[in-house]
Amino acid sequence: MPVTTLNGHEIHVNEEGFLTDPTEWDEELAAALGAQIGITLTDEHWNAIRFLRKDFAETGETPTLRRVSTVGGIPIKQLFVMFPQKPAKKMAYIAGLPKPVGCV
Repeated sequence: MPVTTLNGHEIHVNEEGFLTDPTEWDEELAAALGAQIGITLTDEHWNAIRFLRKDFAETGETPTLRRVSTVGGIPIKQLFVMFPQKPAKKMAYIAGLPKPVGCV
């Protein structure tokens, strides 16, 4: 697996750039990952990212867009505003989690 360095963090990633070890993640790294894809993290972004991390810790799977909306309480339309075009993929990337199942 490739190893890359971002903002002084050495991280293990897959061929698409997703972290392969979620324990290497921290909030400073999340900000750097977001900046890399053009997203400046606000409190709303952090609510979504923290939900993803918490849900992943409980279920062992990266939550889908629908789960973030129904369980996390963040409307899907809002997720598309915060993480344009591919919100599930972008949220997982910034949260340091595997790409959600079914995500292209």
